[in-house]
Amino acid sequence: MPAIVSNVLKDSIASELELEKGDEIISINGEKPKDLIDFRYMMCEENLDLEIKKLNGEVEIYEIEKDFDEDLGVVFESAVFDRIKPCTNRCIFCFVDQQPDGLRKSLYIKDDDYRLSYLQGTYVTLTNLTQKDRERIESLHLGPLYVSVHTTNPDLRAKMLNNPKAANILEDLKWLKKADIPVHAQIVLCPGYNDGKELERTLDDFAKFKSIIRSVAIVPVGITKFHKNNLKEITKENALHVIKQVEDFNKKVKKHLAMASDEFFLKADYPVPERKYYGSFSQIEDGVGALRLLMDDFEKNKKHLRTKTLDTPKKLTLATTFSAADVIKKVSEELNGINNLECEVVVLRNNFFGENVIVAGLITGQDLINQLKGKDIETLVLPSIMLRPFTNDFLDNITISDVENALGCKVKVVQDIYSTKELFQFVN
Repeated sequence: MPAIVSNVLKDSIASELELEKGDEIISINGEKPKDLIDFRYMMCEENLDLEIKKLNGEVEIYEIEKDFDEDLGVVFESAVFDRIKPCTNRCIFCFVDQQPDGLRKSLYIKDDDYRLSYLQGTYVTLTNLTQKDRERIESLHLGPLYVSVHTTNPDLRAKMLNNPKAANILEDLKWLKKADIPVHAQIVLCPGYNDGKELERTLDDFAKFKSIIRSVAIVPVGITKFHKNNLKEITKENALHVIKQVEDFNKKVKKHLAMASDEFFLKADYPVPERKYYGSFSQIEDGVGALRLLMDDFEKNKKHLRTKTLDTPKKLTLATTFSAADVIKKVSEELNGINNLECEVVVLRNNFFGENVIVAGLITGQDLINQLKGKDIETLVLPSIMLRPFTNDFLDNITISDVENALGCKVKVVQDIYSTKELFQFVN
């Protein structure tokens, strides 16, 4: 994938050069950048020869003088300009393998690229690293890396990932420790495999690497109705046990290092921990601490609503899933205290992937339409996580316009899913 420009920032060098969306950066000072990491290092030079292939096919070279810390001011379509390093594992819990045919092609891509882990926080298993990859990680000190560990038992990890190379995880962690590369670790918990004593073993091993491990996220295995490996769901008993194991481990290492994801607390019917449990919320994208952020933000902002009165009647319908339903219902109760405002909450089921999938990010447009068809909806409010980033498309390629036409309503999208501030603005 070449270095294609997707956006040019206002008042930047790129703007002055009249670069535009679709232009391609071929080389910088005669070198072709392989990824955003290369690009950032190359941009530290004060004198640049920038070779650009314009959208019309013409190639131009720009000579630039700049401060060493001054950026070009472009956003790229992808952080990787060559081939993304593919995943070579066949994990028993792989969500990609639990999807039916007919979805967007991008949903079937399995990446395991350390560059995306460093740049974007995606998880890698380290099973496909070459010697050159390791040397680059060391020399550029690329960290933190987000590492899918799952278990430190070599035989069990090789079994769970269906890859003999996966057995080397302890050696990989030793290498990262020697190189002083920080790590955010992930464990996808599969009952009957890496829970119980195996989880205790893994956490005990993590204690030996606490100098580099910044956080440990434990998340329950996601099981769709299409799965074929006879995986077991997390039970209330499982969830309570994991919560206790995490508490015991953190006491042992004397820091809030490990965290159970929000789903464990929902499954256990257990109170969501206070902010200090989540540290810097470094694994928020993995569903670790999202409910706490939303709850705290709601408490902070709700006081601004108490004196509001709308000039004309207005109705909002808030669409959510089980994972955030309790918080959204409390928000709705507060909104209903505003004169001339009616607010209702619709908790969506995931019929497409199966009712075990309770997160909003996996709701399809068709499920949304089917479950809301015939309801009296004026304005439908959705979290942005239901849509593909930077688009108006759901997982099944249904668009916001399709939903508006099918339901005869307006759709508003909350971009910051950890905040209620945007939602409150929709009231005005």
